[in-house]
Amino acid sequence: MSYEQPKRSEDGQQKEPIKYGDVFPVFGDLASKPIAPQDAAMMQTAETTVLGQTQKGGPAAVMQSAAAVNERAGVVSHNQVTDIASDQGVTVTETDMPGRRVITESVAGQVVGEISAPASIPVHSPASVFEHDAITIGQALEATAIAASNKPVDESDAAAIQAAEMRATGSSVIATGGVAAAAQSAASMNARMTNNEVKTKLGEVLTNASEKLPADKPVTKEDAEGVIGAELRNNPNMSTHPGGVAESMAAAARMNQQATNVIINIKSHKLDVEDGTISYPYPSVGRPPNPPSAVGIYHA
Repeated sequence: MSYEQPKRSEDGQQKEPIKYGDVFPVFGDLASKPIAPQDAAMMQTAETTVLGQTQKGGPAAVMQSAAAVNERAGVVSHNQVTDIASDQGVTVTETDMPGRRVITESVAGQVVGEISAPASIPVHSPASVFEHDAITIGQALEATAIAASNKPVDESDAAAIQAAEMRATGSSVIATGGVAAAAQSAASMNARMTNNEVKTKLGEVLTNASEKLPADKPVTKEDAEGVIGAELRNNPNMSTHPGGVAESMAAAARMNQQATNVIINIKSHKLDVEDGTISYPYPSVGRPPNPPSAVGIYHA
């Protein structure tokens, strides 16, 4: 599926925000909505969760480009999310068919991208749900390095990474030169800076995290709970970052429990206790009647 490039007027100035209908074959209310930065972030997280990385030229990349143009033009704010995308979510599904696999990406229930590829093509990525082995803590951290690569490291990130390393090693001692030590150092330095451009980013700290951990292990529900709790306690807004350490760890834990045929449904600003488990900020997981191989569903 091809996508149109954002349109500008003849004098080079953008007169109106880039809307979904400008770049995707959508209709109705969605077509008239401007593409917002947090919409793009949700699609990036969904792509990374299911496919292991943001697809070059795919819907997430197109949305990121359009949202960046809209933000620079001042027609959307950095933290803005489109109401219909927030309410109905964005999804990335991969369905196994005889001899091929079909990847479908949607916003608010409308398809914005679909790719068909031979089933024999392997998917190599730390966050991929198609790996036969369980996802480890190190791999979940590496997924964060992709999904939230440009986020400056703050205290909530450092606390979550420290909790993850302690879970991986089974020790309360922070390893010298490890990811937790690097994250804490970065958070302390970033707190003294005002320019985000020069701050140390999560991608710099967490790339190749598996190699930097003294030990590693598959992510469990208990591991995810510990990491998410650490991130929430150290965030003044009591929220997790889209695609950040907590959400990547929660997704990995649920994937390990279900292995395949999973639905990941992350909802913000909500805390429910169901069947003795906390559903926010953890993903809720279930099986659809006719499940695809993997599904990532994100709500703001």
